[in-house]
Amino acid sequence: MSPSFNPQAFGVRLPGIDLDSGTSLPAVTVAVQTWGTSAPDGSNAVLVEHALTGDAHVTGPAGPGQPTAGWWDGVVGPGCAIDTDRYFVVATNVLGGCRGTTGPGSTAPDGRPWGSRFPQVSIRDQVRVEAQVADLLGVDRWRLVVGGSMGGMRAVEWAATFPDRVRAAAVVASTAAASADQIAWGQAQVLAVTGDPDYRGGDYYDQGVTPSHGLGLARRIAHTTYRSAPELDSRFGTAGQDGEDPLRGGRFSVEGYLDHHAAKLVGRFDAGTYVVLTRAMATHDIGRGRGGAAAALERFDGDLHVVAVDSDRLFPVELSEALVRAHGRGSVQVVASPHGHDGFLIETERVSAVLRDALSDETPATGVVR
Repeated sequence: MSPSFNPQAFGVRLPGIDLDSGTSLPAVTVAVQTWGTSAPDGSNAVLVEHALTGDAHVTGPAGPGQPTAGWWDGVVGPGCAIDTDRYFVVATNVLGGCRGTTGPGSTAPDGRPWGSRFPQVSIRDQVRVEAQVADLLGVDRWRLVVGGSMGGMRAVEWAATFPDRVRAAAVVASTAAASADQIAWGQAQVLAVTGDPDYRGGDYYDQGVTPSHGLGLARRIAHTTYRSAPELDSRFGTAGQDGEDPLRGGRFSVEGYLDHHAAKLVGRFDAGTYVVLTRAMATHDIGRGRGGAAAALERFDGDLHVVAVDSDRLFPVELSEALVRAHGRGSVQVVASPHGHDGFLIETERVSAVLRDALSDETPATGVVR
């Protein structure tokens, strides 16, 4: 195994941070993983941003402290588009998270879990925390900041908030601002969690209960939006789950599929974090307080690479097109995939082709990636 593929996993302690909500957090711990070696001038640093239920473990096998394998294997690693033999790759677990970074399940200064007292955080808050991590790592300017979905929100927020610190940004299956449709789907998921009696207003951490039912329901809602309707129909149709008859109270096959994904998430993710991060996504708007998205990106003179999935019904192509119009230049590349929003995780070869362009010094391409 290449030495550059062995992640360095560690936590960093940051001073308090003032939040967009008008509140603040005291010292914050951030979980970090890195791969590869930083160039002497720091010019090869790449920041990879995870989505809602992801974490800093971008690539590599499951293991102690890592219940799942890396979520972008095939995109990050030796010889991959984000080549750990060439680049110093950094990933953090986001503020509000549950994989080593301060979140609602973390211990507050009084020795009890934050729970319901954990403040609302925004995507912009999360990026400001990441900038402090970059300072500690000695990264003055990222060669590339890349992320999909919620990670794409942070990637474009980096370009707006710290334009001089980003040479190129790749925003994958994401948007400059949350849409009303996305906010509506998010509200349904939040209410599913908070309506679970075991949620207890967010203060369940030391009560011996977990709002598993509500989190599982939220995941079913979300996962339906992550896949395309034609794909679900072609894969499952109206067939019953193996050994079950819907006419006799059994499940449809598609219901069994959603049950499976709900159980997987409940086994590895925190419900309080799910609520905090879903609400953070709803507040995402790079133009907030800056005169709109175009004004927010005015100072960013780096390359903007925008990737959309043609079957994505949660982050449709038109949101990517609007982001490029706001920047006034850059590119939209549309990945052809039947898998909906999850195409950015599944179509690794197609996404990799775009990221290789993003890491080259050539003019960004446009078009359909098939």
